[in-house]
Amino acid sequence: MAQKERVGIIGPGRMGLAMVKHMLKAGHPVTATDVSPDALKRAKEIGADTAATAAEVGKACNFVIIAVGYDEETMDCTTGPNGLLKTMKPGSVIAVSSTVALSTVRKLDEICRKQGVDVYDAPICRGRWAADEGTLLALVGAKPDVLKRAEPIYSCFCSDIRPLGGVGFGQFGKAMNNFLLWVNSIGLIEAGRMGEAIGIELPKLRDALLISSGGSQALIDWDMTTFTWAAKDMQLVSKMSDEFNLSLPIMGAIKELTKEARKIKATNPPDWTGNLAKGQKA
Repeated sequence: MAQKERVGIIGPGRMGLAMVKHMLKAGHPVTATDVSPDALKRAKEIGADTAATAAEVGKACNFVIIAVGYDEETMDCTTGPNGLLKTMKPGSVIAVSSTVALSTVRKLDEICRKQGVDVYDAPICRGRWAADEGTLLALVGAKPDVLKRAEPIYSCFCSDIRPLGGVGFGQFGKAMNNFLLWVNSIGLIEAGRMGEAIGIELPKLRDALLISSGGSQALIDWDMTTFTWAAKDMQLVSKMSDEFNLSLPIMGAIKELTKEARKIKATNPPDWTGNLAKGQKA
């Protein structure tokens, strides 16, 4: 049996390390790099090869996944002095599974195309538990031939891959997914406060809402929601609204409300599941 394609990954952190595990299990050799020595150590311990820089990863791999946190890191590890484009060959693919601005991934695509490298715009949804289980969702923007090439790799850790169009539409889809998540999560804080004031048992109300039109994935996953990335998510949505000169008052309100919501969720959240009353952490 022919050996499967070697895959590079930049950023084997909480999500990226789980992706590495699934790719290794499926038979893909993996080369990883990270600015964190601890992250690199963990990747090596589970069987990945490691490299000191993104450029070294690009030299070893023709398909590289970016799983870093921010736009600036994404651009630096691709176009920077030790970035992927210093070494990647024409015909290679850079997969962006970081959540970045639509304009960022399109700018990167423009730069990469000049070197004959394709971008697979593939931010991922469903969070760290889905990463552990290999049931992530990838929202994808890419050319048909790039979609076909990436499918066997992303199927290692994604149970669902949804093409949305060209490069940039994957990031737009992720931005809208996150926007709607925070709309629902903020609503749950306010509905929960009202329920507490009236004295209803929130877990009973939750059970009823989950079989009604008021149900949501946010309500299902309430205990696992932390608002850690909410401010960043809403900044990306706000940036897009400014770029397209759109007035989106709900978006603006949610952007501000997520700031306080993170504190509320960490310290005194509505007890929708009853786990706080049982002494369990939200």
